[in-house]
Amino acid sequence: MRSEKRRDDNQPPSLFDNLDLFAAKPEKDDGTSAEAAPAGEAASGDAALPALPPAGLTGTGPMQALFDFNFRQYSAYVICSRAIPALEDGLKPVQRRIMHSLWEKDDGRYTKVANIVGHAMQYHPHGDASIGDALCVLANKLWGKGLGYLIDGQGNYGSLLTGMPHAATRYIECRLTELARKEVFNKKTTTYVPNYDGRKEEPVYLPAKVPLLLMLGADGIAVGLSTAILPHNFIELLEAEIAILQKKPFAVYPDFQLGGVMDVSDYQDGLGKVKVRAKIEKEGKGLVITELPWGETTDSLAASIEEAIRKKKVGVRKMHDLTSDTVRIELELATGENADKAITALYAFTNCEKSLSSRPIVLDAGRPKLMRVSEILQRNVERLMDLTKREQEIRLGELDELFHARTLDRIFIEERIYKRIETEKTYEGVKATIRTGFEPFLKELRHPEIADADIERLLKIPIRRISQFDINKNREEIEGILKEEAQVKDNLAHLRAFVTKYLKGLIKEYAKRYPRHTRIEQGAFKQVDVRAITASELTIRWDKENGYVGSGLKGGDEVFKCSSLDELVLVWKDGRYKKVQPEDKVFVDKGLLAILRYNQEKDRDARTFTCIYEEGGYGFSYIKRFTFGGLIRNKEYRLAPEKPKSKILLFTEGCGETLYVKYKPAKGQKIHQQFFRPTDLVDRVSRETGKAEKKPVVEVRAAGAKGKQLTTKPIARASFTKGAWWDESEAPSKGVLD
Repeated sequence: MRSEKRRDDNQPPSLFDNLDLFAAKPEKDDGTSAEAAPAGEAASGDAALPALPPAGLTGTGPMQALFDFNFRQYSAYVICSRAIPALEDGLKPVQRRIMHSLWEKDDGRYTKVANIVGHAMQYHPHGDASIGDALCVLANKLWGKGLGYLIDGQGNYGSLLTGMPHAATRYIECRLTELARKEVFNKKTTTYVPNYDGRKEEPVYLPAKVPLLLMLGADGIAVGLSTAILPHNFIELLEAEIAILQKKPFAVYPDFQLGGVMDVSDYQDGLGKVKVRAKIEKEGKGLVITELPWGETTDSLAASIEEAIRKKKVGVRKMHDLTSDTVRIELELATGENADKAITALYAFTNCEKSLSSRPIVLDAGRPKLMRVSEILQRNVERLMDLTKREQEIRLGELDELFHARTLDRIFIEERIYKRIETEKTYEGVKATIRTGFEPFLKELRHPEIADADIERLLKIPIRRISQFDINKNREEIEGILKEEAQVKDNLAHLRAFVTKYLKGLIKEYAKRYPRHTRIEQGAFKQVDVRAITASELTIRWDKENGYVGSGLKGGDEVFKCSSLDELVLVWKDGRYKKVQPEDKVFVDKGLLAILRYNQEKDRDARTFTCIYEEGGYGFSYIKRFTFGGLIRNKEYRLAPEKPKSKILLFTEGCGETLYVKYKPAKGQKIHQQFFRPTDLVDRVSRETGKAEKKPVVEVRAAGAKGKQLTTKPIARASFTKGAWWDESEAPSKGVLD
């Protein structure tokens, strides 16, 4: 008993201390409660047993009130502060706090995502993982890979094709885009409230002048409701806003960042659904899936196809997922299967076709509301008009204050009022003297009274500015203020036209940057062009100590980042070179000279290189300019003859104007260094026309060409820039190449 008593004393009180709270209080037939029953009834045998509550949660006790209150609080919190975006700026609270944190930390440079997450936790009372995930989702809302409308990311932000998650926040970086800096933030028109602990202030809404809600799209599950808003094309939304301002009809449809094809016949202004399909093409005797429906990954789509194959619903024999930076799922058809029939079966029995429902529930003034897309756009236009009006009114007030200040400056200096305060010994006397000095000129002032703040500012004018005061410059500045005031007043008088001009300016600036990705089909689907997908990056590293190159190395030096579809050209010191695919780990030995990222389609004739090599045996040195041209993967080629001791002395992309060569010391040698001009133009007879033409001394040839003989002397150094080894005191000697 003592131990039980001690345990009870050390524990906080609990609702379970009084179990009567859990029991309902049934009413008597005559309207009196059980507590009011006569004592005689309570003494009877049946009355001594605990009363059973009625079936269902129909009681009215304190526990029910507690649960009701807590559930209402939780529901309101999830709806208003977690899952549903606001109509005013189109953002959820976590997104708004992330954007505010980015704006506070913004200096134009990339910042670690982990730093932004930590800063956002001052405003968002939740864990760092949820903030980091929300930031990466927001950063991927356009091109993927962290390249979004509002956030410019750098690093691994995951893959939208395979569902690969983003890297840890300590490894990736981000910053605001130019669109976000210009069109989403304005401290002068932002209302702030204290954050959850009262130490900071956060914005109620961001003063976004672009329709973020429909640009980004949103989905969220709250208590008792959910929202699903499909993303739309930025430029088309701006054009629709112009149509609203001009009172013209318009229609906007979703635009998915991964492209694809969709049927919008049942969209119903955002209250219906759209159908999306994967793109399936015929290739040889099989089929190739080159695009995914929105919301699917290659793994989920492949799983649904495998299930359909297992159930023999589609005539496919084998499937090969060759997706890298673009989707490529190859399907081998069963013997005798018709390709058109197989495509129809894939749309019918797999996730190659799916429906996306749209249910735009938003917070309008803090209350959830179901709205059509056109209604959301209409409200966006109204908010844009209001924000623009407030900005212009604020600017008009600033110009009025600026005019007043510049007029005070001119009178204070031009009329030498500052001289009158020299004899005053008190601050009150100084203020009175200044006000007296301005009395003859009050008609020139817009404000009849000179405030203490005006006097304080005038007293802070430095002597240098007074002595160098330029009345003409002051008048020009006042004229500029008046001119801008007239423009601002005209903007306010013709606000609708001013906003229309602003929207057209945005369209002109961003039209090429944000084209439509998803092709719209009314009714039946048709084939579409292959969409371009941003390549995922690989980091190529070179472990010189162990002789390895690849994207999977943990050690070594980082050379460059490339796509998995790019190819690499490896050049060795002995003159060998070959083209390979970027792999996790490739053994290259310790004689590797250079690693090049090579796109054969674009670079075969566009990129030129310069090589100086020493031929084995005789020791003569040659220079040549060349292009790699078409190369067969994993086949070995040579820049220098295959002789013992042949070696590359210089390998570089492009060709400098002057080549500096330092020779090895030799007995009786008079010339120790020379310079050459490989790009100088000389007369050469054209083989095609037979006429003399100006061509470089060292022309661009194939990589296997021998090149021009540079010298017979052993070379110690060769470079297109002067190094410390170049002796400026020695008389320059120009070498001959032709």
